[in-house]
Amino acid sequence: MENDGRGSGPRPEGGVGDDPPAPAPPGPLPYEGVWRFTASAVDASVPQARHAVRDLLLRQGVPLTDDLLQGLLLIVSELVTNGVKHAALLSPILAVEVAVGAEWVRVSVEDNHPYRPTALVADHDETGGRGLLLVREVTREAGGVCDVEHTASGGKVIWAALPLTAARVP
Repeated sequence: MENDGRGSGPRPEGGVGDDPPAPAPPGPLPYEGVWRFTASAVDASVPQARHAVRDLLLRQGVPLTDDLLQGLLLIVSELVTNGVKHAALLSPILAVEVAVGAEWVRVSVEDNHPYRPTALVADHDETGGRGLLLVREVTREAGGVCDVEHTASGGKVIWAALPLTAARVP
């Protein structure tokens, strides 16, 4: 196995006519990583998940604008609320994941309920039912993408990925 000149082993000495050493590939940025935690599918988990995600992003030093942070926290709140309201019977535990790359941040909520929600056109007479519409709109305005996928265990994961550099869509 090659170590590209890194590690504690012997290193070749430069000689006449040797090319200069290639720069080492860039490593991950200090804020990159994936964090996952679980939460009970109860109302109290909504603000707890929101605060946990906010604290994590700030502690890691993720370069977020205030608008992007508030959008991500709104998305987390809506996704956890959906899990609490619609999946708790078959999924008493929710998994919240935050993944941060060099140029994007992704939040997701996974449950074990097989029902795959769809963002329907809002009925203006209803007081609820707009959570996924709101998630899709916040994501779109930030230039990101969101989706719902089935998991191998028969549940679902709902996620939104947003670019760290704000890209407003008109």
